[in-house]
Amino acid sequence: MACILATGSGVARLRRIAYRRPVAGLRIVDNPKKERYEAREGRQVLGFSTYRRVGDRIVFIHTETDPLVKGRGVASHLAAGALDDVRARGLKVTPKCPFIAAYIRRHPAYQDLVVSVDELRQRRSAGC
Repeated sequence: MACILATGSGVARLRRIAYRRPVAGLRIVDNPKKERYEAREGRQVLGFSTYRRVGDRIVFIHTETDPLVKGRGVASHLAAGALDDVRARGLKVTPKCPFIAAYIRRHPAYQDLVVSVDELRQRRSAGC
């Protein structure tokens, strides 16, 4: 045999190396029943970003990826795909999720989607 995996640490190391390859065929889909965007490879969900729909806003709450795909860009693809979908639907975002908030800071092209705290206060005081 070319390779015998005898130790747990050897298996873990080989798995980490294998899973660092870029994800092929990754799709970002909205799953409104679960209120989340999902990063899928085939039928497998590799990550998701939960949200709440509040009027014309999507409030992103939490983003999570499978630990086995860490470092493969799944969360970044998920954020970009979700934000692109929000833009296409003419909605705004409130990024309560730290990952989505950081992604928007690193990618200023998405800044126009963010509803600022001042804007939210103005809407509330106007009865919106």
